[in-house]
Amino acid sequence: MEYFLQQLINGITLGAIYGLIAIGYTMVYGIIGMINFAHGEIYMLGAFITLIAYLAATTLGGGSVAMGLLIALAATMIFTALWGWAVERIAYRPLRGAPKLAPLISAIGMSIVLQNFSQITQGARVKPLPPVIRGGITLLEGEDFTVHLSILQIVIVVLTVVLMAAFTWIITKTPLGRAQRATEQDMKMAALLGVDVDRIISATFVMGAMLAAVAGLMVTLYYGVIDFYIGFLAGIKAFTAAVLGGIGSLPGAMLGGLLIGLIEAFWSGYFSIEYKDVAAFSILVLVLLFRPTGLLGRPEVEKI
Repeated sequence: MEYFLQQLINGITLGAIYGLIAIGYTMVYGIIGMINFAHGEIYMLGAFITLIAYLAATTLGGGSVAMGLLIALAATMIFTALWGWAVERIAYRPLRGAPKLAPLISAIGMSIVLQNFSQITQGARVKPLPPVIRGGITLLEGEDFTVHLSILQIVIVVLTVVLMAAFTWIITKTPLGRAQRATEQDMKMAALLGVDVDRIISATFVMGAMLAAVAGLMVTLYYGVIDFYIGFLAGIKAFTAAVLGGIGSLPGAMLGGLLIGLIEAFWSGYFSIEYKDVAAFSILVLVLLFRPTGLLGRPEVEKI
C-alpha cells in the first residue's frame, strides 16, 4: 500500500506537468482546428530560459532562492510567450487559408528549427540544476517503504490547479474568452462582428506558450536535468493526453495529462521503466480505435 501511494503521488505530479502542456495543444486546436506540433519545443525553450534566468538571478542577487525563482518564472513566461507569438506569425498565419496539411508540415519544420537552435546555442550535453526546493512531509511509514510528499510536488500540484482555474475563468467569463469561443465557432462571422481574429489567435498561442513555460519551470526544478530533446517526447505525450481527454476541451486536457502521468508512474513502478513510453502511446492507439473523440469529447468535438 505504501508503494502504491508513492506511485500515485508521483503520477499526479507528472500528470500535472503533462496537463499544462496539453492545454496549449487543445487551445490552439479549439480556435483554428490544427495541432501545433512545435508546442513541445516551446516547453523545452521554457526549461532552458528557466535555467538561465535562475542562475543569472541567484548569481547577481546574492543567492536568494525565492527571488531567483520569481525572476525565473517571470522571464520564462515573457520570453516563451514571445516564442509562441513568433511561431504563430511565422508558421501559421501565412498559411491560414492553405490546406490543413501545409501548416502541419510548417509546424513540424518549426519544431525541428527550434530543436537545432537550442542545440547550437546551448550545446547537446545535459544541463544540470542542483535541487532548489528541498524538504517534504512523511505521510506514511511502513516496514519496508516510506511514503514521502515533497514540498516541490505540493507546489507543482497547487500551481497547476490555480492555473487551470484561472484559464478556465478566462475562457468562460472574460471578453477575451468570448472572442475566442466566437472565433472557434465561426471565424468569418466573428470578424464581421468586429472581433480581431488575428489578435485572438495570437493571444491563444501566447496563452498556451505561457502554460508551457510554467511546465518547463516545473520539470527543470523537479528533475534537475534538461537537454534540447526533452520537448519532442514531452510534446508527443502531452498531445496523447489532449487526445485522451478529448482534444478541444480544457478539462479533458488536464484529465488526459493526469491519466498519462499515472500510467507512466505505475508502469515504471510495477513493470519495466524502459517500456513506460510504449504504455503511454498504446493508450493513444486504443483511444483512437475505440473512442476517437476522447473521454470528455462529443461526437462533434467540444472545443474550448
